[in-house]
Amino acid sequence: MFLRRADGSRTGEAISQYEFSLSTLFQTADPPRSKIPQILGYGLALVCLVWVLRDFHLIQALREIANVDWRWVILGMAFDVLSYGAQAVRWQFLLRPFGKVRLTRSIRAVYSGLFTNLVFPLRPGEFLRSYLLSASEGISLGRVLGSIGVERLIDLVIATASLAVASLVVDLPRRFNRVADILGVVTLVVLAIIVLLIFYLELRMGNEPPPDLAPRGFRAKALGALSVLHAIGTAPSFYPALLTSLLIPFFQILGLWAMMQSYGLHLKFLAAVVVLLIINLGVSLPNAPANVGAYQFFCVLGLSVFQADKTTATGFSIFAFLALTFPFIFLGFAALLKSGLSLRSLRERIVPARIRKSTAET
Repeated sequence: MFLRRADGSRTGEAISQYEFSLSTLFQTADPPRSKIPQILGYGLALVCLVWVLRDFHLIQALREIANVDWRWVILGMAFDVLSYGAQAVRWQFLLRPFGKVRLTRSIRAVYSGLFTNLVFPLRPGEFLRSYLLSASEGISLGRVLGSIGVERLIDLVIATASLAVASLVVDLPRRFNRVADILGVVTLVVLAIIVLLIFYLELRMGNEPPPDLAPRGFRAKALGALSVLHAIGTAPSFYPALLTSLLIPFFQILGLWAMMQSYGLHLKFLAAVVVLLIINLGVSLPNAPANVGAYQFFCVLGLSVFQADKTTATGFSIFAFLALTFPFIFLGFAALLKSGLSLRSLRERIVPARIRKSTAET
């Protein structure tokens, strides 16, 4: 596989080094690894689907789908695609301390990762997009992976703040208020620890750039990760990254709200905020490919807060899932081909050995 620089020359040697390290990391001859995480993921998806489809009336759902307003559907798809474009822009800002990332490469990596998560379990797409951007932009893989950790932290803070605001405006059941309180406390503790660590590194390192060495040992790896966090958190580009982060859930909420309007669920905008938060919190852990089962379960759970009919909520969860996933099947596959990878090379070089073996058995 080759990638090209801006001047058109191939960076085959660099990619070969990445492929060698990946093939060493994910050898097919690795010792047997536990399949418990994958079994739990598929088992949870099956349990969720069984619960969602219980007492489901197919004829009623088909009638509701037949009355869908496709103008709202197309609008919802567009907003959802825009949300991941905003994620690619944010990724640019977060990686600015380590080098200038081209937007086209960032978008391509994000959509390639999304497609990989649709095909394989346990979300290997997060590693894939890091690998692609690291190889094409010349930024170390550890730094790129560290930027994804910062993304998750920002998303956690925004989700917690949104859930807190929603709990004040919307009359949520007691169990959801309890979850909001627990999540808020956990987020505050995590933020306090990270701020203290950044302050410690600021005093220790000052304006020195973080070392770009391969860390050995737990302490060295932890210091390297904190150095990346320090570089990102103290860079001027971190602030536009925060502002861009607000666009990601905003576009996703607009997309889900448009899907609700298309399906005849004329709920308020804040209802879409609550439902999306519940879905995102529910599918945050690795599970079955494309979050099948978990997405439907938490979507129905979120709609139950607003007394939606079980069959209507189930039909909507399936329809919205398919409609919002459909664009990324083509966009993600095109981005994957553009990056120089195929499904075969993806299985051989990117997907961990335990995933390849389990998918081959099924």
